Amino acid sequence: MTAHLRGRTGIVTGAGSGLGEAGARRLAREGARIVVADVDGAAAERVADGINRAGGEAAPYEVDVVSFADTRRLVEFTVTTFGGLDIAFNNAGVTPHLVDAHEIAPADWLRVIDVNLTGVFTCMQAELAHFAAHGGGAIVNMASTAGVMAHAGRAAYAASKHGVVGLTRSAAVEYAQRGIRVNAVAPGPIDGPSARALPPEVRAAIAAKTAMNRTGSVEDVAEVVNFLLSDAASFVTGSVYEVNGGQTQL
Repeated sequence: MTAHLRGRTGIVTGAGSGLGEAGARRLAREGARIVVADVDGAAAERVADGINRAGGEAAPYEVDVVSFADTRRLVEFTVTTFGGLDIAFNNAGVTPHLVDAHEIAPADWLRVIDVNLTGVFTCMQAELAHFAAHGGGAIVNMASTAGVMAHAGRAAYAASKHGVVGLTRSAAVEYAQRGIRVNAVAPGPIDGPSARALPPEVRAAIAAKTAMNRTGSVEDVAEVVNFLLSDAASFVTGSVYEVNGGQTQL
């Protein structure tokens, strides 16, 4: 069974850069029409334009995933623009700096939980409502290895990603008999824009924390997302796919 998505329409949040951009481009290459959603409207336009120039179909949308009203409007925009909604990659998130738990500022804690956890829920709630009324669909949420193991110095981030894992599994069970699949990806060290900004010695130390002794690429994660949103994964729901080079096995 192939992993093509021809004829499907999808939403990708946080699609203006990094993992979200790679996911949007990969899904578009498989034939999906994509709404490129990001809090940075200019970034969303850049990615959507690139997809369209490459022969795909995409439309940009500026969204604040913390807002329930915004994410409902995102789903409405998708349906109006492309005639439906079939798949969603809820990727938008923030990564805070390393800091001991007792030193996390209240505003920083709330921001991480709001974007990483509540933001996934607002998107998922709007998507689930549409899928439940239109015969089903598939969702992939962005978790992290921080959602399945301890991450010193990132208490807020780990809490938010553990929450995404729990939310994913609960929704998967709740909606399994309504034709809706809900899974998550949990990337480990990925050679994205933020990683490339680190000193070489820091990047080497991060890579050494994986069994493969290297970092992954944003395309590595996009491939797994593509699989999970396709019919090739028709019997997969409630799973958290670790894309981390064996990091959690060490």
